[in-house]
Order: sequence, then structure tokens, then C-alpha cells
Amino acid sequence: MLAVEILHEDIEPIEERLQNLIVKCLETAAVQEDVNGEVVVTIVSNERIHELNRDYRNVDRPTDVLSFAMNEPGEGEMEIYMDESELAKFPNMLGDIIISLPKAQEQAEDYGHSLDRELGFLAVHGFLHLLGYDHGTEEEEKEMFSRQEAVLEQIGLTR
Repeated sequence: MLAVEILHEDIEPIEERLQNLIVKCLETAAVQEDVNGEVVVTIVSNERIHELNRDYRNVDRPTDVLSFAMNEPGEGEMEIYMDESELAKFPNMLGDIIISLPKAQEQAEDYGHSLDRELGFLAVHGFLHLLGYDHGTEEEEKEMFSRQEAVLEQIGLTR
């Protein structure tokens, strides 16, 4: 089971229908990937995602989606070892997905599909990054994008 919390920062809340769609996309992706845990999705403005992109990735421009995985040890961080009974007390916090609503709207228009499709795509894309998928090589991109499309097709968010 996947727990999803949707927050809004520096922007008006999106309608409940779109929030439910994002949750459905993430739950479907979690089943596909056989993952349980928690995810926080924050919907932001272009200005806010620009700040985050600059501060955390050293890329000085807005982007569509950012992912911050909690299960990846950072440089210089120490691994914490617990027995199964102790570990069971803590939820599996997978991480945060940040989506720029204005960028999603712009891309939906540019690609000629619905905002539903674009938000679903970005949510699943961000989720797969939380799980360690990447698209740095052609082979990685093929695997990641085929997984995204499988989730979106299952929900009916085709192009």
C-alpha cells in the first residue's frame, strides 16, 4: 500500500479531481513496482521549482518535476542498522515529488494532450526516480519510459 500526501506551496490548490488522479497514478505505479511506503507530492509555481532546481541541482531554470529520494544514502551519511521489529515501527518514506503546475500546463499544451495526462506522467516519472530509475542512457530511458507508459495506459491516460 502507498500513502500519498499532496501539498501546495506558493500556488492555489489544484482541484480535488486532479489530486485524486495523481494519487491513483502513484498507487498504480506502486503496485506495478511492488513497493509500499509514503510519498509527499508538492504542487508549486515555476518560481519555486526554479529555486529548488537551482539550489539542489545547480540548474538555474524552472523544470517540470523534481524528486528527492529518502532511501538513498547521501555522501558522508552513515547507514543505520535495525532489527526487523525496530524497522517495522518506521514507515517506508520513499521521498518527495515536486511538480510545477504552470510547467505541466505549458507542456500539456505543447504536446497536445490533457493536463490530466501530463500530471499523471510527471507524478509517475518522479515516483520512478524515487525508486532509483533514471534516464541517463538510452537503455535506462527505454526501461523507465516503458514502465511509465504501462502505468498511464492502465489508467487510461494515453496520448
